Amino acid sequence: MTSIGGAASSGMVDWNLAVATATRLMRPGPDVSRDEARAVVAELRRHAQAAEEHVRGFTGLGTAETHDTPLLVVDRPGWVRANVAGFRELLKPLLDKMQERRGTSPGNAVLGAVGGKVTGVELGMLLSFLASRVLGQYETFAPATRDLPAGANGGGRLLLVAPNIVHVERELDVEPHDFRLWVTLHEETHRTQFTAVPWLRDHLEGEIQAFLGETDVDPMTVLERVREAAQSLADGRPEGEEGDDGRSLVEIVQTPAQREILGRLTAVMSLLEGHADYVMDGVGPEVVPSVAEIREKFQQRRAKGASRLDMALRKLLGLDAKLRQYRDGERFVRAVVDEVGMDGFNRVWTSPNTLPTKAEIGKPADWITRVHRKPEA
Repeated sequence: MTSIGGAASSGMVDWNLAVATATRLMRPGPDVSRDEARAVVAELRRHAQAAEEHVRGFTGLGTAETHDTPLLVVDRPGWVRANVAGFRELLKPLLDKMQERRGTSPGNAVLGAVGGKVTGVELGMLLSFLASRVLGQYETFAPATRDLPAGANGGGRLLLVAPNIVHVERELDVEPHDFRLWVTLHEETHRTQFTAVPWLRDHLEGEIQAFLGETDVDPMTVLERVREAAQSLADGRPEGEEGDDGRSLVEIVQTPAQREILGRLTAVMSLLEGHADYVMDGVGPEVVPSVAEIREKFQQRRAKGASRLDMALRKLLGLDAKLRQYRDGERFVRAVVDEVGMDGFNRVWTSPNTLPTKAEIGKPADWITRVHRKPEA
């Protein structure tokens, strides 16, 4: 197995153990022959190239310049390795800070090694759960490794997870060629967002690092807050009852400053996901004949999850919030485009100041008023 960078098993997280655990626990992919697998990979690459032109034409984003963001068609272990590399890069400042706080005494070194292995196993378990569900992903913070190329100057990479796409198209019983193009339209929109809006990546990274910087790095304090969060969930409301306490484990352990940053991050992610859904469906009727059937079946699958365990894990991990981001963000984009057109909507990409707030995602008219208001005479 390829090591995820140098000294991957040292420090607060045993990254190699995370990869090994996820690979061992993940579900097998769908049964396909070698020739079928090659055909799927080739078709996804063709669709991604076509999708880029469709997305740029529909959104008006992008330039004539070519970007160097690579497209990788991967299997489930490949998706895990890519995400572990990304996590390691993004979390490095926080983990270095926690390592420094822990100290370098022999006793702390032993505890750190044990803790790193425990965290590696836990991360691997989480990734094994997600590895069979993700269809595609634009990795914004993707360091290049020996096996995983990435764009120059901090550019990302676009991943399409071939076995998962095949699994879902079979599960939904939809036309495979249409479904594969439909998926690539969504993921290509994310690549276009970041390649056409140069400041977006740095802005998002700054917000994430600010969020991580507010983390209480004392291990015992963090452990106590996680215990309190777990107890809050255990003593929570009856199933189906909504309220402010119905937050994910991730949300409960945040400081007030982190919640403020999270509000801004939630708005950005809602915008990006909703915009991708809007583009996917907007382009769809022209190039994906069965788009209406695919959308209906896929929405049903998104909403219900695979099982009660799946739904419980989605809630605990905060994945249900991502479903709301798709829905709320798409409504925002549709309302703005209906009111001021695509060129008017694209003013959202002008600067961080023109991004919608979390409140404006729910009230698109407020964003239109703020960004498109006429100067007073």
